[in-house]
Amino acid sequence: MTMEKKQTDTITHSHPGIPQIDYNLNEHLENMKIEKGASYKPRTKHLDKNGWALYTNRLFLESSPYLLQHAHNPVNWYPWGNTAFKIAKEKGLPILLSIGYSTCHWCHVMEEESFEDLEIATYINENFIAIKIDREERPDVDAVYMSAVQAITGRGGWPMTVWLTPDRNPFYGGTYFPARDKDRGVSIGFLTLLQKIKESYVQKPALIHQTSMELTKNLQKMLVPEKGEKVPDAAALWMVISQIKIRYDNINGGVTGAPKFPSTMPVRLLLRHYRRTLDEQTLEMAKQTLVKMSHGGIYDQVGGGFHRYATDEKWLVPHFEKMLYDNALLVMAYLEGFQVTGDHTLKRIVDETLSYVKRDMTAPGGGFYCATDADSLTSDGENEEGYYFTWNLGELEAILGKETATRMALYFNVSKSGNFEGRNILNITKSAKTIADDLGIPEKVFEQLLLDTKSKLYAQRNKQKKPLRDEKILTAWNGLMISAFARSGLLLGNGEYIQIAKKAALFILDNLYINGELFRSYKDGRASHRAYLNDYAFFIAALIDLFEADSDPFWFQTALALDTYLTRHFEDTVDGGFFMTADNHEAMIAREKPGYDGALPSGNAIAIMNLLRFYEFTTIDTYRKRAVASFIAFSRIFESNPLALTEMMMALDFSLDTPKAIVIVSPSGRQESNPFLKELGNTYLPNRVLIQVEEGEKAKELARIIPILTGKTTIGGKVTAYVCERGICLLPVHTPDDFAPLIKRVDTLEKTIKKRI
Repeated sequence: MTMEKKQTDTITHSHPGIPQIDYNLNEHLENMKIEKGASYKPRTKHLDKNGWALYTNRLFLESSPYLLQHAHNPVNWYPWGNTAFKIAKEKGLPILLSIGYSTCHWCHVMEEESFEDLEIATYINENFIAIKIDREERPDVDAVYMSAVQAITGRGGWPMTVWLTPDRNPFYGGTYFPARDKDRGVSIGFLTLLQKIKESYVQKPALIHQTSMELTKNLQKMLVPEKGEKVPDAAALWMVISQIKIRYDNINGGVTGAPKFPSTMPVRLLLRHYRRTLDEQTLEMAKQTLVKMSHGGIYDQVGGGFHRYATDEKWLVPHFEKMLYDNALLVMAYLEGFQVTGDHTLKRIVDETLSYVKRDMTAPGGGFYCATDADSLTSDGENEEGYYFTWNLGELEAILGKETATRMALYFNVSKSGNFEGRNILNITKSAKTIADDLGIPEKVFEQLLLDTKSKLYAQRNKQKKPLRDEKILTAWNGLMISAFARSGLLLGNGEYIQIAKKAALFILDNLYINGELFRSYKDGRASHRAYLNDYAFFIAALIDLFEADSDPFWFQTALALDTYLTRHFEDTVDGGFFMTADNHEAMIAREKPGYDGALPSGNAIAIMNLLRFYEFTTIDTYRKRAVASFIAFSRIFESNPLALTEMMMALDFSLDTPKAIVIVSPSGRQESNPFLKELGNTYLPNRVLIQVEEGEKAKELARIIPILTGKTTIGGKVTAYVCERGICLLPVHTPDDFAPLIKRVDTLEKTIKKRI
């Protein structure tokens, strides 16, 4: 049997609208089919009599779970790359660019309605070159064309759909489009829109060219902020807090209205403002937001962890996908909330969320997976959003028994009619104490009953087919979760959390740090895509956090090495700040210098905070100057739109404070610093750096890069703590009681209203 004949029996079904067969490509596709093995199941409704896909495109050769979801669409997808644009230019066809991610519900909807539809796929294949992109692997491409869509439509989101010229310049775009006219109430559906765009492309080439060039020029201006002239001062902090107060939902917490995203309410910035002003309103805003989120359906009451956002104003009905980065950021917010308030409910959320990540989102080698899907299979075998996470009263009675189910229904607001498509999203409106009092049982008895209930419901839920899990491992997102585990381990005195953080960091260094350069994504034993600013910035921050928690100099030295690479290849040494892509990266139509926060913090914000921390550790003024230059680069946005820079505001707060450098020296071979660390955990002190060290060779080695360690020894053979500010150290102390007042002193924000860096 020849190779061509073998391919015809398996892979070589041509796509609709493309009669010719590329046998060279098919050889690669056939080899990939063999490599994937018999267990591989094509994700498509278009199957032959043997259960294999009728259509297989180039995405079959990719590792991204999102791209693989589309590998068997009748659309002849290409991955992003020169090949697609070369073919588009040769054939004189426009590009249809579709961007999404594997756990995106509306991406799945558009796939089912349009990309699996033979009529629509045929029209696309005949008239466009279609490119699919995983936004999580290619944030650079996503950022450029998302800006284009926002400029065209005033809004953005995923799936994102953009039409480009073969020169990569956008000329039209949007997000989700229903397949046909009148679907979901729209007048013009996707198929009609495709036809109109192709008609305009053929009949009005001059207009298309002019539109695309003007849009590209505007993007180049939009993606790099106009440089300011001065360093922002404390007035910017006052301004952003006042704007947050105006937008605050006094009843439900968070930002007024719906949908509700946790990231839009910068809880950690509110807590910092309270620390330095004692403004009780900001504390209440932060606490209420944390409590309301943890009681709502956005929090998985059974398994722990947060869903992506709430579709309503009460945090009740979530969009059910779970993202690694959301959970990392929320762990850090709840951790700080616990430090400020002492409310153990907030600590419980930290522990439950980290338990969820450890149990459900951790790869065998220690890295963390990306996300889980919103959709899951019902008892009838249909895909339905949220089914896995919802319950009916009969299910509770079958699992718990009628008496316990009745009690839990009171606590979790379960009714026969349900609150979500006939089922119930578990949520809390009354405390365990209130329910226990109403039932006439001791609170501790009810709390134990609650723990048993969660365990039983989780075990039962696990018997169902779980939502799809995106098992990419992304450096940036892992950096955030490493920070969450390291900080929680340090401040809660939990050594297991620190070990999990160490294992994840070593996974990144072993698999995604190659020849002195980071890579973005890891899947199926392969690292891919050169890392972006977020990858470097977030992972450097994670290594600093790990150094503070674990004390091994290796983490700090590696962080410094990564910052050296960041300086050489990402930093704008003329106007300040950092570009999203390195100078040796693939050239895009615009090179972004990101400052705005989105679902993720700005890479520049984290990079600036890293520089400020490096300065406090090393006293090398170059770090401070680079931070100052970066602040100036974004200073006009500080004035015009401070709400867009809330993460950078925390770096500004750090710079305008008097950060403390804390050194805890232990006798060689002895571990007696825990009482000091416990006191640190009980004290909300965000603007500080910590060095734990044992006397001996490691201390001498570390002193070469952290000069403040020079001369710092134990006194009288006891653990000795030093608290320093701006290079000046107070008298050493030997007991937690003497240590506590030194770290509790706060410079009020009023004192720094006119202060410059």
